[in-house]
Amino acid sequence: MPNLRLGTIGWSYSFWKGNFYPTKIAPKDYLAYYSTQFNTVEVDSTFYRIPTQQTVTNWKQQTPGGFVFSLKFPQIITHVKMLKDCQDETDAFLNRVGLLKEKLGPLLLQFPPSFAANHWGDFEAYLHWLPKESRYVVEVRNKTWLNPEFLRLLRDIKVALAWTDSPLMAKIREVTADFLYIRWEGDRRRVKGTLGRIEVERQADLKAWAQKIKPYLNGQMEVYGYFDKYYSGYPPSDIKMLTDFA
Repeated sequence: MPNLRLGTIGWSYSFWKGNFYPTKIAPKDYLAYYSTQFNTVEVDSTFYRIPTQQTVTNWKQQTPGGFVFSLKFPQIITHVKMLKDCQDETDAFLNRVGLLKEKLGPLLLQFPPSFAANHWGDFEAYLHWLPKESRYVVEVRNKTWLNPEFLRLLRDIKVALAWTDSPLMAKIREVTADFLYIRWEGDRRRVKGTLGRIEVERQADLKAWAQKIKPYLNGQMEVYGYFDKYYSGYPPSDIKMLTDFA
């Protein structure tokens, strides 16, 4: 389906060589190969640092037309400063990833468990301040946020609430924007994620997920979904399975 975009969280995994990546491929060619198999990726490295201009340009040049990058906001914004006095960092990040142009997808604000609803004032002000040219996603990991006021704010400014499959958070399936954003994070206590193979069978889970998202796909809503290496242990297999079910 053209409105379904499925990918992985990151692509620089040498332990996929021989089963996903060709055995003799060089790491610099991972992304180019990845983009022949999937139509999107969530970039995790931007959480740790704002990429250089050359890095973003390379990402754009190494991928075909129609490929989309979703990117995580830097931790200096979400975890260190927790949205306080971070306009300069935000401008730098948005300007840099904006170089992707038509390949720029939703941008994820992922917050730590310590970011609770007592940060409401900073949260509301920051979301209203963000430039409207981009699409944004919020993932919270503190249950104090799960209230009608929070959901109302996201709907009013058309920011998506990430749907997560994770033991860290209650399963909330509210639609707050004109697109869905799903993250299959899994459980790090059960899955190593570095073995390059399925460690936990997820067939029944993914079949259920396919049923959840079908009504939105049939309604022509754009659905973005990203698998972490800790979900089944082998994200490329998860993508194929969900695609077959959907």
